[in-house]
Amino acid sequence: MTLSGRNRTFAALIGLSALCLLLGIGLSFVTVPGYGEETESTWQASGLIHELLARHFPARAVAAHFVAVALVLYSLLSLASIYIFFEKTQSPEIFFVAFFAFSFAPEVLRLVFPLESIRDFPPLYLMSISRAVLLSRYFGIFSLFVAGVHASGYQSQQQRTAIVIVLAASLFVAFSIPVDLQAGASGPLMAGEGVPIFRLLELGVYIITIASFLVAARSRGSWEFVPIGIGSALALLGRDILLQADSWAALPLGALPLTVGTWLICTRLHRIYLWL
Repeated sequence: MTLSGRNRTFAALIGLSALCLLLGIGLSFVTVPGYGEETESTWQASGLIHELLARHFPARAVAAHFVAVALVLYSLLSLASIYIFFEKTQSPEIFFVAFFAFSFAPEVLRLVFPLESIRDFPPLYLMSISRAVLLSRYFGIFSLFVAGVHASGYQSQQQRTAIVIVLAASLFVAFSIPVDLQAGASGPLMAGEGVPIFRLLELGVYIITIASFLVAARSRGSWEFVPIGIGSALALLGRDILLQADSWAALPLGALPLTVGTWLICTRLHRIYLWL
């Protein structure tokens, strides 16, 4: 892909993220007033970190709502930064990192779920939204995975083909996951006996992604890939925290590693490819 073609892709992703942010702001005016003063969020967070937070910080639907909006804002700002700093710098990895950043923008669709009690949407409508959100999530982690594979030595000029393969794999996983629409109204929840398999899949992708950047440091003789590997670990940690966040305390706890991780990835990649 040429540099101009890649930049047009970045611009398109920025435009889509901006539209998602406007949608999130619009939905906020409709849904937030209906949350009231309730202390329990319908977004049923899981994981050790959230279980520990739940002991001291109550779950709130409005907190889960603004976490989703914050993720869309993160997507827009990250893509804008990537476009500005890499406009004249070619890097095969940053193309896939940009898609990782964009994958947070569709989280705005989660804000439709609280409207279900008001609008009485058909189950097929909610299921379609759930699949779309899950698709974007797996598309994001698979994109970062491909960025790590590129860094570790596999070089391909067919970046569009790689994205199509990532999209196909994400579609397969997203439509294979059992979803429980009755468990809550703040987003798609995985349910069923097969859920641990998909959790293990995510963990495996995380480990290989981080390891790929670390291997690249040795195979390519550039130790700048070490902080990139650390950054990918931080970004994935922050991602997991925020996608399940249901309290105000979880927002800074997840936003910090996600932001720092993205910053490490982008600044070190820019340093590696600046003079190439």
